[in-house]
Amino acid sequence: MSKKEFVMNSLNDLEQCANDLLDTYKDKRVFAFFGEMGAGKTTFIKQLCIKLNVIDETNSPTFAIINEYATSGKEYVYHADFYRIKDEEEAFQTGCLEYFDSGSYCFIEWPEMLGSLLPEEAVKVRINLDNNKRTLTIEN
Repeated sequence: MSKKEFVMNSLNDLEQCANDLLDTYKDKRVFAFFGEMGAGKTTFIKQLCIKLNVIDETNSPTFAIINEYATSGKEYVYHADFYRIKDEEEAFQTGCLEYFDSGSYCFIEWPEMLGSLLPEEAVKVRINLDNNKRTLTIEN
């Protein structure tokens, strides 16, 4: 397992950090974002969607659980938020495994709610916020 860190000192660093993450993990499609409420998971995922040429409006799928976004290349990006999920069975009922196996980009917020359903190959991104500085620690 390898570890990598990216530091964002301000929102101006979002674009470069998103570029670096996608460039570093070109062959990966499932990304699991860990972090406290307000750490910036959704904001960072929105930037990743911009880099992937998503043409749909991106927003937090807290109530929908999983949002599907189209790209200009007629592909799809999936954005899941499992904060409101109670257990693995409820997560399974969302059809999440089909999204994870689709070969499309899947960005997952609150992946700890998935338990054993989280794909082993998922890139794990931990976002820590400290005095407006965000550190992304990536494991794969």
